[in-house]
Amino acid sequence: MPAVDAVGHRVVHGGEEFTKPTMISGPVLARISAYSALAPLHNPPNLMGIKACKKLLKGVKQVAVFDTAFHQTLPAHAYMYGLPYNFYKKYKIRKYGFHGTSHQYVSEQAAGILKKPLSKLNLIVCHLGNGCSMSAVRYGKCVDTTMGFTPLEGLLMGTRTGDIDAAVVVYLQNRLKLSPFEVDRILNKESGIKGVSGISNDMRKINFCAAKGDPRAKLARDIFVYRIRKYLGAYLAVLKKLDAVIFTAGIGENQKDIRRDATKGLFDCLKAKPRILVIPTNEELMIARQVYSTIIS
Repeated sequence: MPAVDAVGHRVVHGGEEFTKPTMISGPVLARISAYSALAPLHNPPNLMGIKACKKLLKGVKQVAVFDTAFHQTLPAHAYMYGLPYNFYKKYKIRKYGFHGTSHQYVSEQAAGILKKPLSKLNLIVCHLGNGCSMSAVRYGKCVDTTMGFTPLEGLLMGTRTGDIDAAVVVYLQNRLKLSPFEVDRILNKESGIKGVSGISNDMRKINFCAAKGDPRAKLARDIFVYRIRKYLGAYLAVLKKLDAVIFTAGIGENQKDIRRDATKGLFDCLKAKPRILVIPTNEELMIARQVYSTIIS
């Protein structure tokens, strides 16, 4: 077996603390564990993987690459919620954003395609898979993103609601006598494309059924496309100038009709229309690059 020089770990949540890839030490492990309160479904398994590698590969350098890091350049007016300020100071409730490794990778790839430095480009990234997120990237730095305190916010997704009136949670708890955990399951596991259509969270099946005339499949597809268009318009307003829109991940890369419907006529008013790019994401390669740059620095 070839020698292993370093191991890179995708860690979903690094809070405000981790803004770049970080060598894993005892204190870093403790902080990743502490952020399990913000990502209870993700950080604990991430920790299990780190501990297993440390046990099996004694002495090998371990690097954590955080899903939230790319979005830590958001300005306060973009990441703050309209809650009492103490909730942010005491409990760190704010927008964090996710899929950061993917957003960063395709942004860097776009710079090569457009033959301009990333520091001179304005981009909107559409990561569309079972989980979906978009980001506005100004001169290489993320200035807004659709996912929030958790990956639930933003676009309609495979089984997640995306944007929803927060009062719906209280209403469901009171009306149906549900626990917070039961509501959380509904919002994350039983909603989105699957919940609206009643068919599947697979966009290929939704497209097929919509084409056959299924009204709920068509509705799920229409909501999905509408929210992408809405955020494209919002992020164009944020950036003011736009060089390219990037589509990536399973739906973004493979569903040409979704890309067409999401962008059709949207930029006709612009003198300089943005390029529409399809760039396959490669989070593993991005992690490998970041691990390499971390261990040689």
